[in-house]
Amino acid sequence: MMNTMRISGLASGMDIDKLVSDLMKAERIPLDKLYQKKQILEWQRDDYRSMNILLQDLDSYIFNNLTLQSSMLKKKTVSSDESVVTATANTSAANISTNLTVTKIATAATWVSAAASSYTPSGTDTTLKINVINGDGTSPTNPVTITIAANSSLDAVISQLNSNSDLGITVFRDIQTGKISITKKDTGAAASLVMGDATTASFFQQLGFTGAANGAELTGKTAGVDAQFTINGLTTTRSTNTFTINNVTYTLKKAGTATVTTTNDIDATFNVIKGFVDKYNEIIGKINAKISEERYRDYPPLTDEQKKSMTDKQIELWEAKAKSGLLRRDSILSGGLSQMRLDVYSKVNDPKINPNYDTLSEIGITTSSNYRDNGKLIIDETKLRAAIEKDPNSVYQLFNANGTAFDTKGIARRLRDTIKSTIGKVEQKAGRTVWTNQQFSIGRDLNLLNSQIDAFNNRLKQIEDRYYRQFTAMEEAINKANSQSAYLMNAFGGGTK
Repeated sequence: MMNTMRISGLASGMDIDKLVSDLMKAERIPLDKLYQKKQILEWQRDDYRSMNILLQDLDSYIFNNLTLQSSMLKKKTVSSDESVVTATANTSAANISTNLTVTKIATAATWVSAAASSYTPSGTDTTLKINVINGDGTSPTNPVTITIAANSSLDAVISQLNSNSDLGITVFRDIQTGKISITKKDTGAAASLVMGDATTASFFQQLGFTGAANGAELTGKTAGVDAQFTINGLTTTRSTNTFTINNVTYTLKKAGTATVTTTNDIDATFNVIKGFVDKYNEIIGKINAKISEERYRDYPPLTDEQKKSMTDKQIELWEAKAKSGLLRRDSILSGGLSQMRLDVYSKVNDPKINPNYDTLSEIGITTSSNYRDNGKLIIDETKLRAAIEKDPNSVYQLFNANGTAFDTKGIARRLRDTIKSTIGKVEQKAGRTVWTNQQFSIGRDLNLLNSQIDAFNNRLKQIEDRYYRQFTAMEEAINKANSQSAYLMNAFGGGTK
């Protein structure tokens, strides 16, 4: 389409551009309303998505804490002398006291060269073969084969030996003496390094192990030692200082005697449940606040033209009211909150749960009596701690019973089901950031509005062109009239000399 040629109001003396601009302001009012409607939908979409972030936050806390035995059923161990032995216990450990007398702690085997290293880089690659036995008597796939690249420096060789996981050794060269020290990374009496062939023996001879021989243990060895201890009267050994017996992991530190006591970690379980109550109250508080916001219909989104005459603070205050209440009494969110309240208040029917602890109220968690709290939970700390101490497994099952029906599911599982359902419904309404508009209802409404806005902009362009054509015709008519008048004036003036 050709652009309409526009002319200024030279003939009429009028500001044509200003006149057209004023006329177009009235024509643009319906378009402004479309833009305002679009803005409201975008704000509403963002509000919905922010609610989903809150729900996902609650779901993550539940999954990472309430559903894990390692969080809910922690055990606490206390050693009477932590300089002798420390311990940790997993959730299956029994609540018992264990007496340990440590006679020896495990040490690693070492090899020290008899002479300073006389290693010189080889002009060709060198392949080493070493038969390795670890401190506990196990072996990697033997022989362990290492290829030393031609012209490798001693530092490069030492780095290569240190980094080989199958060897499992730490190699150190003392600058003062030039000697080489090798230490097995694991402890235990069985550790050994045996030369796999003559080339390997010759290589270690260059490192200062002058007695190294094919098929023989590397010389200069101080053997590793197994840990030796007596546990509840039974004397035994281990190749390492850290080992697990009956779901308790002990770490021996030195010779001596200590008693290790294993009990339920009441504080840990209490803190997980309190953390859940705090998170639940925080999330439902924020969602309730959002769906209870006042709606100010006299504060529509501002147009760009309106913003020009306002300060930043005025715009901020106006938009705060314009954005308020966009999710007021939303049925998806209010329905989700109602179901969540039902989830936490309802009894859990499971044979693993002590009937005295099959509701939240029975373990000391009740609903606030203040109706303005909208179902927030209140903890009776004394009652909750007593339930955890008396029957931690029932408390765990109250949250995690794995039934298929609503009444046989634990509270955590019910809540996760409700959260998942609510998030799904919100996504159908407001989508995700990675979704296209066509995939959710607000997005489809935005697409329709964008089409209407494009069509209306085209219509406004046509109207504006029409106004300019009309004013152009007026200007041309005035010009013509002025020309005729001047001609007549000339003609009459020329005849009256």
